[in-house]
Amino acid sequence: MALPDFERVRELVRKELIQVVRDPRLLRMVIVAPILQLLAFGYAVSTDVRATPTYVVDQDNTAASRDLTTTFFASQYFNRVGASGRPRDLVAAIDRGDAMVGLVIPRGFARAAGRNEAEVQVVLDGTSSNTATIAMGYSQRIVQAWALEHAGTPIVPPIELRERAWFNPALSSRDYNVPAVIGNVLMILSLMLTALAVVREREGGTPEQLMVSPLTPTELIIGKTVPFAILCMVDLVLITTVALLWFRVPFHGSLPLLLLAGLLYLASMLGLGLLISTVSNTQQEAVLTSFLLIMPLMLLSGFMFPVASMPAGFRWLTLFNPLRHFLEIVRAVFLKGAGLDALWPQFLALTLLGVGVLVLSARRFRKTAA
Repeated sequence: MALPDFERVRELVRKELIQVVRDPRLLRMVIVAPILQLLAFGYAVSTDVRATPTYVVDQDNTAASRDLTTTFFASQYFNRVGASGRPRDLVAAIDRGDAMVGLVIPRGFARAAGRNEAEVQVVLDGTSSNTATIAMGYSQRIVQAWALEHAGTPIVPPIELRERAWFNPALSSRDYNVPAVIGNVLMILSLMLTALAVVREREGGTPEQLMVSPLTPTELIIGKTVPFAILCMVDLVLITTVALLWFRVPFHGSLPLLLLAGLLYLASMLGLGLLISTVSNTQQEAVLTSFLLIMPLMLLSGFMFPVASMPAGFRWLTLFNPLRHFLEIVRAVFLKGAGLDALWPQFLALTLLGVGVLVLSARRFRKTAA
């Protein structure tokens, strides 16, 4: 097998880059769209619970009950939307969707608090299970802290819990999610660019002209994937810069290690885009096929849901998802400052998946081109 002629490959890469620069729509897709997607995901994708609408039913109406209520809302996790002395008003507020949390302080609360026997009821709207679970944890911690501070007799807890969060001390979901958005943006961009570019030329009859030229199928594949790899690496640096400067996401790792992971990850994504182009006859068909892959790749990556919580069969399936391994690398590099000694299994998986997808797509491309 003859080695590729790098002079011909270089000219083909140059032609592809010039075509991108001359196409305003494609240029917007490469430069503007990733930044807009990062901003949208960065602000919209959050598991933090703030200002949860809360209805208060204070049946005791004493200094102690008012102090507990003040403490409850001083945390900024909850926002008072109404108050009453009747529990049925709380039920109506939750039924209407005006409140997601209800704080019920029964009669005799102050006297019972003096005997360390007080009880408080927290009612939660479980429609949004994630918000309800987080709000329940917040409310428990606030009420328990208040009880320890205002106990009638000193209470010494049998076990003292001292929490320490490593790598993300503020437990900010944005610091966890924004690095992962980089992987999703690169996935969408690389799939679309490669699939649409090849199919667009097929619609114009260009591949037939290229195949009768001195270019070999291998040179043609390299010339089609390298330009988009360069553009995606530029986008990787661009959106990483936006994440650091705009969202103030901490970065404790190595930039060269992140770029290496990006190259290996893009090998798989560009290979998938090339594979999509071989089974698509029109640009519309290529877009629809890409979206059929994007959602499963995203859902099985750990971006939205932890991989550990998935059924065993799906956990095994995620091992063949390049996005899962890239997200593990990105989050570890950003937040933990992890090195290759800790991340080599993910790098090895990306390498094997990238080589496998590229070989498969290259063989399929040769068959369709022939």
